[in-house]
Amino acid sequence: MMTFRQLNLNSSLLKALDDMGLDHPTPIQERAFPVVMSGADVCGIAQTGTGKTFAYLLPCLRLWKFSKEPYPQVLILVPTRELVLQVVSEVKKLTAYMNVVTLGFYGGVNTRPQMAAAEQGCDVVVATPGRLMDLALSGSLKLKSVKRLVIDEMDEMLNLGFRTQIKNVLELLPEKRQNLLFSATITEEVESLIDDYFNEPTRIEAAPTGTPLEGIEQLAYEVPNFYTKIYLLELLLSQHPEMNKVLVFVATKKLADQVYEEMEKGFPGASNVIHSNKEQNHRFNTVNKFRDGTYRFIIATDIVARGIDISEVSHVINFDLPEEPENYIHRIGRTGRADKKGIAISFITEREKPLQEAIETLMKRSIKVLPQPDDLEISDVLTEDEQPKRFVPNIVIRQPKREAAGAAFHEKKAKNQKVNVKVSHKEKMMKKYGKPKKRAPKK
Repeated sequence: MMTFRQLNLNSSLLKALDDMGLDHPTPIQERAFPVVMSGADVCGIAQTGTGKTFAYLLPCLRLWKFSKEPYPQVLILVPTRELVLQVVSEVKKLTAYMNVVTLGFYGGVNTRPQMAAAEQGCDVVVATPGRLMDLALSGSLKLKSVKRLVIDEMDEMLNLGFRTQIKNVLELLPEKRQNLLFSATITEEVESLIDDYFNEPTRIEAAPTGTPLEGIEQLAYEVPNFYTKIYLLELLLSQHPEMNKVLVFVATKKLADQVYEEMEKGFPGASNVIHSNKEQNHRFNTVNKFRDGTYRFIIATDIVARGIDISEVSHVINFDLPEEPENYIHRIGRTGRADKKGIAISFITEREKPLQEAIETLMKRSIKVLPQPDDLEISDVLTEDEQPKRFVPNIVIRQPKREAAGAAFHEKKAKNQKVNVKVSHKEKMMKKYGKPKKRAPKK
């Protein structure tokens, strides 16, 4: 097995990797390093949890050279502010023994402090596309020295509506640059942007789309409804103390709040909820408390599956199966990271069976269905969404035909039956004075 010392890394990076306890590169890191070092454009495809971040950071930092100019040489675009903080943290770990200044920019906060920081200069920028454009157009951030552009999770950025901003950023950058794209899936829209802006990129595929991550045991329970899922989750957490760091994925923000309210009754203070409607500080604090063990589990929507790196997740619970089969891969990739074993458990209702089939078709592997626990309480209470919908037929009553209908008008009242008659001056005078009045002759 190859070690990092066999790659062309400098002593500063090797020492930082030693501090992190990392000895062996992952397949995507091993394959991407020499290609990126050659200066070629790269399109890297690898699943969540396979080390994509270090796959582009290691060669980019190895190629970085000190410059007196205060302008960034490496630009990394990511879809979410959580991912900005994660990548910035990883860069700082790798550059612990290097004189590299790294800044992260994202929306949802005051622009002025970020503008002031950008004006001071930096070497590496990690940013979301929208905020990067704000800073570039304000003149605070100069992009004229960018030598390497990295686009991380391009498909997710397009899903979030960043296509225009990405194209605008690409237009602002120097033509002579190296383009690196790393993602779990490559859609037609991504292909189109690659064709327009990349220079014959080398494709590196460490794990084809839909390949389930090794080291993750995939299990499932068939349950009838929402409240039975709640009882099953409570039962599993009560009976299995090894479930000490659990990510619970739900389909919608509304469901996330509902699950949190129900679980708080049996596990007060042991969890929190995170989704896009929650404030930024709430999301950061929730993740930090989950990392340090304050929270045993957090309930989340798919925003976490593609944006936050949480190590040592013991279990992933799919409270609801995702609509998109690829998202199942991203979800379960939160556990079983860094060569550790993980367990993913799905709760599946009859309505979700087609979603299960789509996931299994994508993975070309079946999910093992376990029998329901003997002491599981089966609820017969249905939520509003689960209750059968009653459809009232829209019956249109046709009016009978009017066979001999007359004209659509009525006779005027007598007082309105006046006829305009032109009255001469002579007649007006006669009616007014009782005798004819003559005009005086003209002089």
